[in-house]
Amino acid sequence: MTSLLEHYEQQYAVSTADFTAKLAKLSKADRADRKFLLQELDKQIEELKELLEQMDLEVRDVEATVRPKLKTRIDSYRAELARLEQEFKIKNSTNSNDGYMSQGELFGELSLREEQKQRLLDSSERIERTNNKLVESYSILLETEDVGNNILRDLHSQKETIQNSRARLREVDTDLSRSSRILGAMMARSRQHKVIIAAVGVLLVIVIIFSVYYSVTRSR
Repeated sequence: MTSLLEHYEQQYAVSTADFTAKLAKLSKADRADRKFLLQELDKQIEELKELLEQMDLEVRDVEATVRPKLKTRIDSYRAELARLEQEFKIKNSTNSNDGYMSQGELFGELSLREEQKQRLLDSSERIERTNNKLVESYSILLETEDVGNNILRDLHSQKETIQNSRARLREVDTDLSRSSRILGAMMARSRQHKVIIAAVGVLLVIVIIFSVYYSVTRSR
């Protein structure tokens, strides 16, 4: 694994040396050669980036004791590549403007582009945050709507329960009225029976008294 990493490092050293040599030739090359060199340099930058990615993958598999040292070395390679890429951009901009732009102006233009890029990134982040807030608000709205629908269903169910209870109360009231009428009729019949029994009792007493009186009178 370490031998493969060393191979990548050697390849990186050779490629960066070749890149630096081509970059030096760029300012002295004619129009046709400059176009060819620009294409080669741009392609070589991508190859160097891929080479650094391969180094990163190899470092992940090495022992933990030596990993920090190797990562530091790869970070230095990455910083060097960033410097070469920046220098390439300056050379490219200088040649594309036929030498009419100074390095100060180039740095100013690059800074302006970076500032515009940063503004675009900030705007994108703000838009994303706003979008997330809208999504969150919409989710809360849906939850609130669900809660409202549940409350309406509960109220409808309670309304049906109350209506059923009222219907049962009316039935009970009807039954109570019927029972009251039946009980009144039974009490009236009971009073009639009492009157009849009392009349029969009085009649029996009269008959008994009359019989006793008749018997006494006849014996004399």
